[in-house]
Amino acid sequence: MDKQIVFEDEQIRVIFLAGHSDELVLSFGDLITRAKGLSINAEKSLIKYDYNVIGIMPKEKSWFPLESIINMLSAIEPYLAQYKQIIGYGGSMGGYAVLKYAKLLRMTRAIAFVPQYSIDPQDVEDRRYAEFFDMSLHRDMRVAAEDVSATTEYVIVYDPYYANDREHYLKIKALIPNLLTLKLPFTGHEALSVLASSSLLNDFIRHDLDEQYFYAQMRAVKKNSKFYYRTVISQLMSRHSKALGLILKNNDLQLDAQYLDPTLKQLITRVMLSRRQVTEQDLQKLGIKVSLPQESRLQLQDQHAGFLIFNMISSKIESYSQDSIRLNDKYLIPLLVKSSGLVKVEINHERYLVAMNDRHVMKLFKEHDPLSLDMTPLVLKKHEHYYVISYKGLALSSDDHGVCHFIDTAADDSTHFILV
Repeated sequence: MDKQIVFEDEQIRVIFLAGHSDELVLSFGDLITRAKGLSINAEKSLIKYDYNVIGIMPKEKSWFPLESIINMLSAIEPYLAQYKQIIGYGGSMGGYAVLKYAKLLRMTRAIAFVPQYSIDPQDVEDRRYAEFFDMSLHRDMRVAAEDVSATTEYVIVYDPYYANDREHYLKIKALIPNLLTLKLPFTGHEALSVLASSSLLNDFIRHDLDEQYFYAQMRAVKKNSKFYYRTVISQLMSRHSKALGLILKNNDLQLDAQYLDPTLKQLITRVMLSRRQVTEQDLQKLGIKVSLPQESRLQLQDQHAGFLIFNMISSKIESYSQDSIRLNDKYLIPLLVKSSGLVKVEINHERYLVAMNDRHVMKLFKEHDPLSLDMTPLVLKKHEHYYVISYKGLALSSDDHGVCHFIDTAADDSTHFILV
């Protein structure tokens, strides 16, 4: 595999990967796929189809400053001159670069996933990337009419329901009338991850711009993408929890235990436990297994009238209403509370310590069993009018959604709990 660095400055590293294609692909990295050795964005997929590639990889979160691209252009001009078909490809920050420099780099096709129009706070309401804006690098950085080429085919993939990306898309669309827009609803800013597919990337580069064809290919990729379903669930769960209940009831799902990550498991079970009584069959369909405990009566109440429990499904301390605990008492275990001491729960007539590590991962340990080296028991401290749960120098805080996290001060009502 023939690779060589053809240009480098403080902002970007540019790598040529030799293949045997008639096309030259300009593959731009993003905030995640930044310069590392000779790696190129989407390298495995591009090598699979033996493309000639120039990988333009960012060293910093600096949105490919114009000065670096102009300096690069003289270095890659001999490569550009060899090809009639030059295809730009990138997502997010890389998608911005594809659109901004399509004309300058003589692209015949520009493929941008969830691109930005600009990160200048004067140009957009979106503040996700405002901290990376540097006037010395980014003066007049927005995609402008003079950047648009009449001979370039433009393709954008984005989620029309994701407000932050929609703002950028609408500003870009106003500049490119003949833009092919492919919508990927309810995926947020994750379109590139959802559609990660070598064959689909090959289609984006080589196939005629046929909207129906691309939607058919995207559906095929989504159908086999765990990431797609996880992303959609996380986007819709809080607003459409009933839909998941119907899916579980009407379909014989058998997801494996690794299908849903811990954060998504916590979101799903939290919504389901709050709004409906969960059955063990429902949890098994989602690949969630749980040991069933017995009821405990002692409860700590937060300032929002919720009660602290240990959630056997998410393995987190959380706060729920009394009705939710009553309906789901097999999974939501009240903390044992009498006086100052270690935080405990009782399961099947056996007591367990609640311990946590510095990554805020919680685990249960039998009362007399040794802890693993990285785990520290949570401590319950009884004050005159309230209790505080602490981990090292942090205090447990509960918000109005029942989500608990540790903060660096106990002088806050959200960290004060009363015994009911």
